[in-house]
Amino acid sequence: QVHLVESGGGLVQAGGSLRLSCAASGRTFSSHAMGWFRQAPGKEREFVAAISSRSGSSRYYADSMKGRFTISRDNAKNTVYLQMNSLKPDDTAVYTCAAKILGPSAVAYDYNSWGQGTQVTVSS
Repeated sequence: QVHLVESGGGLVQAGGSLRLSCAASGRTFSSHAMGWFRQAPGKEREFVAAISSRSGSSRYYADSMKGRFTISRDNAKNTVYLQMNSLKPDDTAVYTCAAKILGPSAVAYDYNSWGQGTQVTVSS
């Protein structure tokens, strides 16, 4: 398992941008696929984006985030990022990163390491 700490959340106006970061501990970060999930009040946790291990050549997004969000990773910094553009009030949620061995997944149950989350609030 890896220890994950998110940062970069905050309050932004609709149409604005934020970049979330997720810093991982340990020397095995590059061998983990990484994912971002979010949970809004009163709603189920939902998949946002995922990136494969090593080079991160494979990336996956939830349909509602395609074209607006970009996931990336920097293995030298043990960090995965989520660039969020054209934010909408419906994007308001706690965003959490997660790690798993082998390939990326859109299923939260597949991940075995989770951060504590960072709040993103988008005002209209």
